[in-house]
Amino acid sequence: MRVKICGITQPQQATAIASLGATALGFICVPSSPRYVTATQIRAVVTQLPDNIDKIGVFANAHIQEINQIVQDAGLTGVQLHGDESPEFCYQVRKNFPSVEILKALRIRSLDHLELAAIYAQYVDTLLLDAYHPQQLGGTGKTLDWAMLEKFHPGTPWFLAGGLTPANILEALSLVNPDGIDLSSGVEIQPGNKDLNKVAELFQKLGSRE
Repeated sequence: MRVKICGITQPQQATAIASLGATALGFICVPSSPRYVTATQIRAVVTQLPDNIDKIGVFANAHIQEINQIVQDAGLTGVQLHGDESPEFCYQVRKNFPSVEILKALRIRSLDHLELAAIYAQYVDTLLLDAYHPQQLGGTGKTLDWAMLEKFHPGTPWFLAGGLTPANILEALSLVNPDGIDLSSGVEIQPGNKDLNKVAELFQKLGSRE
């Protein structure tokens, strides 16, 4: 299972988290976010990471030209669209970046939102289901209704996100069967500053499932 730790801001934490077992790291490319990092800052982290770690930039309602520039400047291997992007926009991004993984995040509030996932699944490589929040795009600490996702099979790989922590991860995975998990605030001291002890605890819990 893929494990993505999102909201990385510090190079030394990135390498430590990768060594603990993360398969993907997420970088917030949204200027209004407390976890925002520039392309130059991302590049400083990416150059220290092994090739087998996915480096995913998180964007919200950005222009394709902006995404293109940051992907090139930062050395990203994935683009996560976390705003109100339409399926058509996702398709345009997919065409623009044939060698980059395209992820679409959906903030799920009801079963109607889950039906949207089936539409987006046709245009992206990977889905990410996050908890709904009226103001914040992510990193809210809110959990999804996991029971609602028990029979969720979108036909494309997907990440479970939203309020996951080392304390609740085993409960979540007992109800839901995602291809990956995405954690941010659940392994933080404060926004952008990761708690490496919590990250280590997460991988201990995941190891106990095997």
